[in-house]
Amino acid sequence: MREKVVIGLSGGVDSSVAAWVLKEQGYDVIALFMKNWHDTTGLLQSECHWEDDLMFATMVAKKINIPLHVVDLSGPYRQKVVDYMFAEYEKGRTPNPDVLCNREIKFDSFAEEANRLGGDFVATGHYCRKEIISVNNTLIHRLLAGKDLNKDQSYFLCQLSQEQLAKALFPIGDLTKPEVRKIADKLGLATAQRKDSQGICFVGKVHLPTFLQQKLKAKKGDIVEIVERVERVERVEGLPDGNANEELLLSMTEPFKYNPESGKIIGTHNGAHFFTIGQRKGMNIGGYKEPLFVISIDAGKNIVYAGEGHAHPGLNRKGLFIRQDETHWVRPDLKMQDSESRDYMVRIRYRQPLQKARLFYREKGIYIIFDKPQRGIAPGQFAAWYYGDEVIGSGVIDR
Repeated sequence: MREKVVIGLSGGVDSSVAAWVLKEQGYDVIALFMKNWHDTTGLLQSECHWEDDLMFATMVAKKINIPLHVVDLSGPYRQKVVDYMFAEYEKGRTPNPDVLCNREIKFDSFAEEANRLGGDFVATGHYCRKEIISVNNTLIHRLLAGKDLNKDQSYFLCQLSQEQLAKALFPIGDLTKPEVRKIADKLGLATAQRKDSQGICFVGKVHLPTFLQQKLKAKKGDIVEIVERVERVERVEGLPDGNANEELLLSMTEPFKYNPESGKIIGTHNGAHFFTIGQRKGMNIGGYKEPLFVISIDAGKNIVYAGEGHAHPGLNRKGLFIRQDETHWVRPDLKMQDSESRDYMVRIRYRQPLQKARLFYREKGIYIIFDKPQRGIAPGQFAAWYYGDEVIGSGVIDR
């Protein structure tokens, strides 16, 4: 009896080819289309809505001769992803809804629907790979970067558990995007030349302030320019010693320090919670030789602090901190022990080149110190650490 795979057919070229690959591999393939978002508030008009996605998914399923089911997961999606996103922005933090969408929807709520359809596995069109090894007579599922490093999406899956990975298949992880397009074109799939989706997972490309105003009210506030830093932490070149004391780690992961009273008001905004650290667009202030960047946000006082130039000390930081309860190990067998330090490659946003870093495991959490200062470290983002091309763990940045 053939193993049954339920694939999330989104109406894009990646999931379309993934479905075909699974069928070629001999699986009994069932397609499942998710309706996760109906509201068009803030959605840019050039973007397609879910009805268009369903139309393309239907054409693909018919072309490769697999059954297509439709499920409405908008309730769980709003509760687990969108409400979380609103709450984080309200606090002045920068969430990544796509990471949450994979953990809470595609490999949770969607997986439950797949199980009801009798699926043995859940498949997606992610550009990543999975490998199974045995460690101390226990099967371990390794999450690996996709072959196409330009499209590698392993970062978006950095919060998956061993239980979720055990049931997951990534059929196009060994293909490049051009190869996927070529296969789709050869098969005559309707999605062959369809543009990749952008923006928020299952929502689309949005004008963020308008989208957030569904729950977060616009309110006028000041934009304050910070010119000078009032407290300087001694710079440590490269990586600190593996036995570095916590005082040093604290100083290297503290946010930029400044005296708010020393700044000058240079403009106004419509809500501090609509901005994120490192942001350049949206302040609409001219007259500077170099671009202005957001360097800090005070959501409580509704103030956005800005600094001029790429080299402003508020824009670049040597390290970050992740609380113990926000730390996740994709490889629980490799979990660090108290007072241990390890070298990994780390990224804090999708498509950012991996950065050399040293992780310090302490009672309160993990300090990640980079070899070179990193731009735009923002609370709420996910940091993921890699060994080679394998995702080892991840966590939500606290500071």
